[in-house]
Parts: sequence; structure tokens; C-alpha cells
Amino acid sequence: MITTVDSIRRNPARHRILTGDRPTGPLHLGHYFGTLQNRVELQRLGVDLFLVVADYQVLTDRDLADNLAEHAENLVLDYLAAGVDPDRATVFAHSAVPALNQLLVPFLSLVSVAELGRNPTVKDEIAHSGRATVSGLMFTYPVHQAADILFCKADLVPVGQDQLPHLETTRTVARRFNERYGAPVFPEPDALLSAAPLLLGTDGGKMSKSRGNAVPLGASEDETARLLRAATTDADRRITYDPEHRPGVAGLLQLAALCLDRTPEAVAEEVGDSGAAQLKKLVTEAVNEYFRPHRARRAELAADRGFLREVLRVGNERANAVAATTLAEVREVMGTV
Repeated sequence: MITTVDSIRRNPARHRILTGDRPTGPLHLGHYFGTLQNRVELQRLGVDLFLVVADYQVLTDRDLADNLAEHAENLVLDYLAAGVDPDRATVFAHSAVPALNQLLVPFLSLVSVAELGRNPTVKDEIAHSGRATVSGLMFTYPVHQAADILFCKADLVPVGQDQLPHLETTRTVARRFNERYGAPVFPEPDALLSAAPLLLGTDGGKMSKSRGNAVPLGASEDETARLLRAATTDADRRITYDPEHRPGVAGLLQLAALCLDRTPEAVAEEVGDSGAAQLKKLVTEAVNEYFRPHRARRAELAADRGFLREVLRVGNERANAVAATTLAEVREVMGTV
């Protein structure tokens, strides 16, 4: 199921990618190395890129979508600063494409409650939500994501390792729809894993906005230094790369390695017996140097909020046209015209 970038180099125009993020706060280093960097490279190769600002899905694990418009604009800001070209990519808001969301109804009829309950990603998100009850939107999140992917008939989805169960749900929905209605309407999309599918946060766990262990892409150099100084390590002065037994140290080594284009083992060897303080200093310098051009572009783009809104307006128009075509085809094969 997993496809590499090399497999699409020969004919990138044949492929369409759907990916995106929930506008719940600033993107962080885990987003960048996990998927965002990969999206930009795929666009450069010539793949048709769709990026969803998943504003409806903000409600999966919270009562209110606070500061939604600001977060949506900042998400677009992070995309463009990272190198996404709005003239070649379709950047759109989930809530602005009604035909996309209408696909959720027939798609829900194709999966069982038991299948949704077994999804490990949903169970993990529920466990970390701190809630006594679970909303129907949270429970059906994988099917909503299937509608995001299939409305534009994307055949490739850049994901982290933890998102593979969601993509398998999408493949199941596409296959069952085609079988039930006897028409090859939807492709079964493949996963594209980046070189760093899971970047650990400052506490040694998965880097996440909601878990308070992330370094935002838009952080200043001083803020980056402060966050990394507080990162979890251990008492062993000798720095080694051991993800199983030393996750905090391993996460820092992996981050430095990504910024320096080296292996974590090589970075560990360089730090040697100098201890955690020297490791954090090295990581901070590597991150700040690597993201200096990104932060400069981000500051320039942030000065024109009107441009960010225009990118979304144009993207919404493109996405609506695609969604209307797909919904018309779905209604035709279902006999609901």
C-alpha cells in the first residue's frame, strides 16, 4: 500500500494528493518534517496538490472552535512559508465545500460501528482528549477524512505512521462504494510516508499541539531555545541514540539530524560525553539555522493578511467545482438524481 516518491517521478501529473491540517494552532516541527516538507517536494515534482484547512474537524475534540479564522489564516501562512505555491496547489477550507461534506452520509453506510471503534488512532485521540464522553463527530472522524480525500479522487496521501489506520478506512470506503454501486467511482489511495513519519516532542512523546510538547514553526529563535532547554532527557551524561530506552534524548538527536542532514547516530557521536546541555545547545543552533529562511518568508507573508484570505477564496472556488462534479457522479450511480 505504501508508495515512495520515486514511483511517481516518471509521471507525476497522473497523481493527485489530498492532505491538510486542523486549524487548532500553529504548525510545529513535527508537521514540517512529518508531512509539510514532503508536500512541497511533491508539488515541485508536478503532482496535483490539494490542501484542506479542516476547520469542521476542529470540533471533533472540543466544544468550540476558538479563533478559527485566525488559525485558518495562520495555517495558510505556514503552508506558503514552507514553499507551497498557491498558483499550483488548491488550498481550501473544509466548511466552504458543502458537496464534500455531503459525501459523509453515503460513506457512513459503508462502515460498521465496530470497525470505527477498533481504529487505533481514534482510540488514542479519545484517550488524550481527557473527556468523559465522546462525540459522534470524533467517532466518525476517519469517515469524514475519507470524504476529504475522495471528493477530489486523490490517489496519494502523505501521512505519518500514526495516520495509516485512517487511510485504511478511506481505502475500505472507496472499495465498498465501488463494489456496492458497480462503478469505479473512487480510487483506493496509497500512503506516502516521509523520511521522518513520527517526530518526538520535548517530553519524549509524539509531538502534538494539544500535548504542549511542540516547537512551533513560527517560534522565534529565543522561544525555540527556551522550549528545547526544557526538553526531557535523562541522567546519563553519555549521549547515545536509543529510541526505546532514551526517547527524550533520541527525539532531540533525530531533530538535529534532520536539520543537519546527518544521522542521529553521527550527532550522538559528536556530542559524546558532553551531556544533555551540550546536546540541547547543538539542537537549538541546528533548528534556528535551518528555519531562518522559513521564518523570514513567514514574517513577510504575515504582513499581508488579505493575500492569505485571497488564497483561500480562490482555493475554495476550485474545490467546490471539483466536489460538485464528484457529488453529481455519486448521485448518478446511487440513483438519487
